[in-house]
Amino acid sequence: MKSIPKAVANRLSLYLRLLERLHGNGVLTISSRAASETLGLSDAQVRRDLAYFGTFGQSGIGYLVEELLGKVRAILGTDRAWPVALVGYGNLGRALMAYAEFPHRSFHIAAVFDSDKAKVGRSARQLKVQSASRLFTRVKQLRIPLAILAVPADAAQNVAWRLARAGVRGILNFAPVRLQLPKRVFVSNIDFTVSLEQLSFHIRHTKRKS
Repeated sequence: MKSIPKAVANRLSLYLRLLERLHGNGVLTISSRAASETLGLSDAQVRRDLAYFGTFGQSGIGYLVEELLGKVRAILGTDRAWPVALVGYGNLGRALMAYAEFPHRSFHIAAVFDSDKAKVGRSARQLKVQSASRLFTRVKQLRIPLAILAVPADAAQNVAWRLARAGVRGILNFAPVRLQLPKRVFVSNIDFTVSLEQLSFHIRHTKRKS
């Protein structure tokens, strides 16, 4: 596969949202010009972006919305379910746990951890908050590839290292620190589902390293 510029990978989520909206409205086809006008891009840019991943569209017809939607989902990796570990069950963690869009975007919280003993054992929707001391073991057992870090800044680096050692390859970091991790671990800051989609994209198209 060609080396994909980061800007192109980022725009895939824009295409995904547009195609989902069109599909939901029963639209069957869309031209590169119509897509570019909606997204504020040039039609040439749309064609170049999609050309990184194959040949799409038909002359005189444009792109078949349902077909292209499936292709973009596959490219991003959101054509499958991604288990996610949530570390930190404070106000932010609880808000993230309640975020209704995760299941619709192919991500589901599979385990929740916190270092506060008063929170351990509490109900977190269908899960129980687990002790942070069990993080490495449980993440490794469940083979969780993605994690959300919602911990204080002074704890973030240590937790991130433990996640990486347990096999996590993508971290959505809400702590205001720059994490130092092996290159095989991708880090994205803020922005919920868009950032998770970028992580799943990189994981899907990067060879596994030991």
